Amino acid sequence: MAAAPVGDDVYGEDPGVNALEARAAEMVGMEAGLFVASGTMGNLVGILTHATRGDEAIVGQDSHTYLNEAGGMATIGGIVPRPLPTDSSGRMDPADITAAIRADDPHFPRSRLLLVENSYGARGGYPLPPDYFARMRELADRHQLRLHLDGARLFNAVTALEVPATAVTRHVDSVSICVSKGLCAPVGSILCGSTPFIKQARRMRKSVGGGMRQAGVLAAAGLIALEEMVPRLAEDHRRARQLAAGLAEIPGIEVNPAAVKTNMVFFSLAEVCPITAEELVQRLRAEANIWIRGGGNGRFRLVTHYWIGDDEIEQLLTWIRRTVWRGE
Repeated sequence: MAAAPVGDDVYGEDPGVNALEARAAEMVGMEAGLFVASGTMGNLVGILTHATRGDEAIVGQDSHTYLNEAGGMATIGGIVPRPLPTDSSGRMDPADITAAIRADDPHFPRSRLLLVENSYGARGGYPLPPDYFARMRELADRHQLRLHLDGARLFNAVTALEVPATAVTRHVDSVSICVSKGLCAPVGSILCGSTPFIKQARRMRKSVGGGMRQAGVLAAAGLIALEEMVPRLAEDHRRARQLAAGLAEIPGIEVNPAAVKTNMVFFSLAEVCPITAEELVQRLRAEANIWIRGGGNGRFRLVTHYWIGDDEIEQLLTWIRRTVWRGE
């Protein structure tokens, strides 16, 4: 990062940013890319580029774009979300989508956009297969909808599925991929789509305050994320399974190892557990300098990545076991 050549990205003159955008677009089989500060910004810019005020976006009721992005599509874009239920994997029912599409009536918002996600964070990071997105494409084409993919952890999903990213992205109009999270860069996402789409998205990025200048220092880390982190994601998935299996052996911990498909592990404390979720968080932090989040609803999420190796997995399991059952 310190040695990165830089230019002015607002004018398209930063060589590192240009290289990152081109590489990301190539990996997902699209014409162009746009570097943004975060996954939330990538999704927002994509949504604002596809739709406008008074339009409606059909979206999973527990998806990240609906629940975890501060309502940006509505508050900033005037775009109405139409949340639909999802199944245990994060899939919307095609029949529900068809029923939700509005008639061409001036009383209604205009159904304009279909929002999908892979892997599906609210469902334990489940990797949705290409055939689901093929069905979404068919629906979108039939009803003249645009199709945007929140692919923050797309490479985790396709690694688990053992397919190239293009097996999924060939079915969507745009995708936002994150180079932080499982790919370990400090910051950034890339929104990818057609050349005309990205040209308009660049304007939208500017309008939400996202013009960056010498961003090549960040792009340098993003390139490492795409080139060096993507090929090793299967290691993170293996360690997530190792973590889930170890948690399952601790009395008082409720976890489903079979549900672990990518790098996310969800667990909760059973009624027989002698401590509360808050006590677990506080004791791990105070006694072992292990910081975990969650527990507010009784559920914890642990995510493996490059900096979590076999030793760290075993250390965490040892301390959770010791913390839960000390003095018992």
